Amino acid sequence: MQVVAVPGLPRIDHTSNLAELIHHATITWPDGTSGLHDGDVVVITSKIVSKVEGNVVASDNRDELIDQESVRTLATKHHARGTTRIVETHHGLVMAAAGIDASNVDAGTVVLLPKDCDASARRIRQELQDLTGKRLGVIITDTMGRAWRNGLTDNAIGIAGLVALDDHTGKQDQFGRTLEMTVIAIADEIASAADLVKGKSVGNPVAVVRGMDQFVTDEDGPGAAPLIRAREEDLFWLGTAEAIQEGQKTAVANRRTVRRFTAAPVIDEIIHEAIAAAITAPAPHHSTPWRFLVLRNEPKREQLLDAMREKWIADLKATSEFDDESITKRLARGDLLRTAPVIVIPFIDMADGTHTYPDDARNAAERDMFMVAGGAAVENLLVSLAAHDVGSAWIGSTIFCPDTVRAVLDLSESLQPLGAIAIGYADSPAKDREPRNPPDFILE
Repeated sequence: MQVVAVPGLPRIDHTSNLAELIHHATITWPDGTSGLHDGDVVVITSKIVSKVEGNVVASDNRDELIDQESVRTLATKHHARGTTRIVETHHGLVMAAAGIDASNVDAGTVVLLPKDCDASARRIRQELQDLTGKRLGVIITDTMGRAWRNGLTDNAIGIAGLVALDDHTGKQDQFGRTLEMTVIAIADEIASAADLVKGKSVGNPVAVVRGMDQFVTDEDGPGAAPLIRAREEDLFWLGTAEAIQEGQKTAVANRRTVRRFTAAPVIDEIIHEAIAAAITAPAPHHSTPWRFLVLRNEPKREQLLDAMREKWIADLKATSEFDDESITKRLARGDLLRTAPVIVIPFIDMADGTHTYPDDARNAAERDMFMVAGGAAVENLLVSLAAHDVGSAWIGSTIFCPDTVRAVLDLSESLQPLGAIAIGYADSPAKDREPRNPPDFILE
């Protein structure tokens, strides 16, 4: 493979014809030949393409220009020299400042990326092939940074007549092993090779690469699109701060009631993290009244659920409203607590920080305050589980039989149960929640 710069190009502006300038330039090869040959790849810096196409604009408001040229911000980095925004452009490219460049242009102006880089590459290729009679490939490049790596490289953002990716999947290596996921970004590698002779400050915006003719095609091809990873396949489609912010925004909405679990175990660390989140809830009088009982396969779990079931049956039969069939249906609702990999029973300890008053009304209000603090802790726990992709279902059953719960578990009279939480991994994705309109829930 050989790479040479195209020297002597004049200052480029909207009146220039790139194809003619390249065609008439003196391109000299090490073997003494000159000009373009079949299979050569012409690599052009995007900035001069933009200048020819009139994409030079006033730079009064850089942030406004970035917004105009991008569809979303992936990451924002504040540093001593200012702020860098990593954005996705309308082309699907992820890059700093939407590729807006202020170097090598008149003061007070900046260069935007070409509007359609592939279309620009195809136009230039067609013009060059008409002028030379040669079969050529064309790449339009721009400089990009890389995650986890220092330094910049040139990448292909517009392609015509060249294979963008060389897929080795299914081929065998030298040891006979089948390659599973080896796909080479040929166009990006050619772009970077060309940049070694173009440089950033020597004024050579065009280079020609020879020796890659096996990747040059008769047709223009799909352009640079194959190089852009689909968002659903992208593991890093947000910056760290933005991903944290997105998680914070969606955490509560991601909590869904799950009633069918897989048999996969939920490790203690996840349960402990959820309880750690639970005990950050607000509570009256600077108290810490939350308590949690974690039950997996202990015999006490079945004993408790059996005792609660008998109490529920007795309560239902004590009224004339429920026949045996309706009682059976109601009892089935509690089966979830028997099948879930883990259940957690939350409590409020009324002996931890409650105040006692001489009248029943204030004592009742005091109890209500602590129960609200318990509800806040339960919600924190459920949201934390959802953040770990662990499903849960809060069931209020223990609230209806606190004496039974305390008796079976041999607990203090001061502990007030706040239901029971079935926990496990959902066996299927949750259905979309019906939208609710906030104003419908706001009292005027």
